[in-house]
Amino acid sequence: MRKGDGIWILALAAVVASLSVPASHRAFVQVTAAHPFLIGFAKFFLLATMGELLALRIVTGAWKAPSALAQRAVIWGFLGMAIVLVFSIFGAGVADALKKGLLPGGDSRLAFAFAVSAIMNLTFAPAMMLTHRMTDTWLDLRGETPGTVPSLAAVVARIDWKGFVGFVLFRTIPFFWIPAHTLTFLLPPEYRVLAAAFLSIALGALLAFAKKRSAQARA
Repeated sequence: MRKGDGIWILALAAVVASLSVPASHRAFVQVTAAHPFLIGFAKFFLLATMGELLALRIVTGAWKAPSALAQRAVIWGFLGMAIVLVFSIFGAGVADALKKGLLPGGDSRLAFAFAVSAIMNLTFAPAMMLTHRMTDTWLDLRGETPGTVPSLAAVVARIDWKGFVGFVLFRTIPFFWIPAHTLTFLLPPEYRVLAAAFLSIALGALLAFAKKRSAQARA
C-alpha cells in the first residue's frame, strides 16, 4: 500500500465518521434541508473528485492529479447541483404518477424507487454523462496544448464513442446505475444526493478497471 492510499482511505473514513456522530449527523440533515444546492455542490466537489483520483490511481498505479483538477472538481460540483434538482423532479413526478395509476406499484416503496431510477437513468442520465464526457475531453485537450481553446469539433472527434455508447450507456446504466439508484431512492430524501456522490466513487473505480483491462488487451 502506498502512502497516498492511506491518506485517501482516511479522508473517506472522516466523511463517513462525521455522518455517524449524532451531533454532526443532525447538523448535516439541517444544513442539507436549508441549503440543498450548496450541499449538493460540496458533496460532489469532494466525493466525486476523490473518485476521479482513485480511478487515476487504479489506471496508472500511482497517485497523481489529472490536468485542471480544480476545474474538474467545480464541474462535479455543478453536476451535484443538477442532481439535487433532478432527484426532486423525478421523485415528485413518479410519486404523482403512481398515485394516479399511471405507473404500476401503488404505495410500494420499491416500485417508487425502481421507477424513479429507471426513468431518470434512461432519460436524464445519458445527457448528463455526455455533457461530463465532453467537459472532461475539453480539459484533456487544453492540457495537452496549453494556451489553446479546443473546438467543439476537436472534442467530438476525440471522444471514444464506441466505448461511451457500448460501455457507459449500455452497460453501466442497466447493470450499475439503475440498481444502485433504486437503493438510493429507498433512503430518506436527505441522504439520496450523498449516496449518489458516494456511488460516483464506485463507478470511477469500475471505469478505471475497465480502462486498464482494455489497455492490457491492446498491449
